[in-house]
Amino acid sequence: MTITRRRLVGASGAAVVLAGLGSPDRSEAQPAPPLDSVKIVTGFPPGGTSDTLCRRVAENLRGSAFTKSALVENKPGAGGQIAVQSMKGAPTDGSVILQTPASMLMIYPHIYKNLAYNAFTDVTAVTLGCTFDFGFCVGPAVPDSIKDIPSFLAWCKANPEKANYGSPGAGAVPHFIGVLLGKAGGVELKHVAYRGSAPAVQDLVAGQIQAVSAPVGEFIQQVNAGKARFLGVSGAQRSRFAPNVPTFAEQGYKDLVFSEWFGFFAPGGTPAPVVQRANTALRTALEQKDVIDGLAVMGLEAASSTPDQLATLLKQSYDRWGPIVKEIGFTADS
Repeated sequence: MTITRRRLVGASGAAVVLAGLGSPDRSEAQPAPPLDSVKIVTGFPPGGTSDTLCRRVAENLRGSAFTKSALVENKPGAGGQIAVQSMKGAPTDGSVILQTPASMLMIYPHIYKNLAYNAFTDVTAVTLGCTFDFGFCVGPAVPDSIKDIPSFLAWCKANPEKANYGSPGAGAVPHFIGVLLGKAGGVELKHVAYRGSAPAVQDLVAGQIQAVSAPVGEFIQQVNAGKARFLGVSGAQRSRFAPNVPTFAEQGYKDLVFSEWFGFFAPGGTPAPVVQRANTALRTALEQKDVIDGLAVMGLEAASSTPDQLATLLKQSYDRWGPIVKEIGFTADS
C-alpha cells in the first residue's frame, strides 16, 4: 500500500501543491551513529489517535539506523499546548520529537491571546504523519427522515430548541465546522464542548444530544451498528472510511472543505542535517504496512512529506484559519 498523497493537497483545506513528492534523497555522506534513545512527545493521553500514531512509529524506530531505543512521552493538558511548549529548550540533536495535531499550531495562535509558544519558531517541521476528515453525525434524537445536511438544518430551523451539536472541544476544527454549517443554513447551532470525541459520541447514541462533529473514524463503529448516521463529511473527496456519505461540498457547501493532519516536529533551531535524518527515519516508519493498517482502523490516512512541504502546509493552514476564526469571532475566553 502506498502513501496516500491526494490528501496532502487538501489537508486543512489549504491548496497546498506538494510537488515532487517522490522519495527524497536519503543518502548521507557520513552516516551518524544511531542515537541511544529518541523520545516522541504527544499532548494527549494513552489510547487516543495521537498516542496510537506515536506508539506505532516508535515501534518501527527501535533498532534502526536512527536510534537504538524509542519511547512515547504523554504530556496531556491545555488541549495539547503543554507538549508543544515543552519543545522550547529541548535538545536539538534529534532525541526529542513532537507529534501534534495541526490545530495546536494553525488555530490556537488565532484564539489564545497569550499562547506560551510560537508555532513557527519554537518547533521545526520534520514530516507529516497522517491526515483525516471530519464527519457530522446525528443519532436517535433526530428523526430518521433527516438524511443530509440541508434537511438537518431545515429541521433545526423548525425546532430551534433542539438545534444542538457536540464536538471534542471548543476552538478546534470540529467546533468551527458546526458554526459554519449553521451560518450557511441561516440557523444558529448551539455548541456543546466535550472533553474528547468518545463522550460526545456516547451522548449522541444515547439520544442526549442531536448531532456531533468529530473525526470520521470516531463514528464508524456506531454507524455500522445502526446507532448513528452520517449526514456529511468534510474532505475534498468522499472518505474511503465512509464512501457512501457525500461531502459538504457535494451538498452545496462549497467552502466547507476541511481536513486535518498530525505532524512530527523537532525543537526550534534544530540543524538541517538532524532534521533530514529524523525525516528519513520517520518516513520509513510511516511507510510500514503495520503502521498504515493500524491507523486505518482509526480512520486515519498514513502520510509523509519533506520538512519543507510540512512547513508550507502549516503556513497555508495557519493563513487560512485566521480569517475564519475572525469571522466566527471565537476566542479562548469566549
